[in-house]
Amino acid sequence: MLEAKGEWSLFTDADLSAPIEELGKLLIAVDRSGAAVAIGSRAMDRSLVGVHQPIFREYAGRFFNLVMRTITGLQFKDTQCGFKLFRRDAARAIFERQQLERFGFDAEVLFIGKLLGYEMVEIPVRWNDVAGSKVGTLAGLDGFLDLLRIRRNHWGGRYS
Repeated sequence: MLEAKGEWSLFTDADLSAPIEELGKLLIAVDRSGAAVAIGSRAMDRSLVGVHQPIFREYAGRFFNLVMRTITGLQFKDTQCGFKLFRRDAARAIFERQQLERFGFDAEVLFIGKLLGYEMVEIPVRWNDVAGSKVGTLAGLDGFLDLLRIRRNHWGGRYS
């Protein structure tokens, strides 16, 4: 994200679980709202999910989001959807401060964006689970620890 040259920078899962055609929704959202960040969401309109994750993973994700909201104060319904658009200045300011490289980095970059005062919008997008995910149970569990790491980093001034 720090090397991106465009006015807007998108990151997306390599498996394109959110089809690239959904980018238009994020662009319209930032144009209408003036937001610096738009994030795709599977949770805002679950009818847009074509192929669901296995039931355990889906409910674990919902539980993670509840814990994430409690620990970070972020009010997004789905921080873990890997489809996020950032205005160049916001991307640079946020990703220069990013500390985590694991599962929790999605929540971390949004937490940093909130700390820096960037307006962020959440937009429902089409999404399909693609078999063969590289996020195993241990990595998912480590995501809960990442939420505590975000708080520790904040209290330690690492996002200043």
